[in-house]
Amino acid sequence: MSDPQILNARANKSLGQHFLFDPDILNRTALSAGPVEGRTVIEVGPGPGGLTAALLRNGAEKVIAVEMDSRFAENLRGWKEHKQGRLSVVEGDGLALDYEALVADEKQPVKIIANLPYNVGTPMLVNWIKAGSWRGEMGLMFQHEVAARVCAQPGDKHYGRLAVLSQAVANTHIAFTLPPGAFKPPPKVDSSVAVLMPLEEDKKYPHLSTLEKVSAAAFGQRRKMLRASLKSFAKTKGLNASEWLENCDIDPTRRAETLTQLEFRALTDRYLSA
Repeated sequence: MSDPQILNARANKSLGQHFLFDPDILNRTALSAGPVEGRTVIEVGPGPGGLTAALLRNGAEKVIAVEMDSRFAENLRGWKEHKQGRLSVVEGDGLALDYEALVADEKQPVKIIANLPYNVGTPMLVNWIKAGSWRGEMGLMFQHEVAARVCAQPGDKHYGRLAVLSQAVANTHIAFTLPPGAFKPPPKVDSSVAVLMPLEEDKKYPHLSTLEKVSAAAFGQRRKMLRASLKSFAKTKGLNASEWLENCDIDPTRRAETLTQLEFRALTDRYLSA
């Protein structure tokens, strides 16, 4: 196994790079969404390769490392696992990549395990949530507040659009949280690994783009009652917000943070049928 610290390069702040080197933390991250043995894993932002090495050590059949920084991409191409075909290096913008085409030949869903660059983590996650059957379990390191937003339940201060969208396709939980000092260079906030385990196909909600719009409108004015926060959005379908809510057995005076996943689905179904 190549030494993940072999490339002594400074982190690029503009790319949101914060590196992990502790073997125990890397191992926990690699296995946060379950065993990787025999699986293909996508890793975005591998940097010096600490997590990449942990994934390979734990038996990943193949790691697809997506790296925008040419210094690290070049280093990873020198690993023996790259020459053996177990490590594929894709140099480019992970936010713009066509992942479905990248894994078109895979016979089972691909795991995504990554210490994500802080500046693009949320939009990447939203894209992966909306992905097709190629995407399997995910274990993703975010700033703690983002991870909390992914895993929040109704009534939680972090509960919002991201939780509603994430939990439309997956069961979510925070695996563990790390202080800034665990990283080099240390970020200004704690970080957490959010785990998303796919729901069974018949339990996933299919209309994700509309669900995202409905939940975004509902949470757009968090302190207002739903009849007020959804008023403008309801008009896009010629709906009266109060009637729309009442038809879904939802009290129009409630606020968005009290709605369950099933209630957001009901609102979205009614909106689509209007």
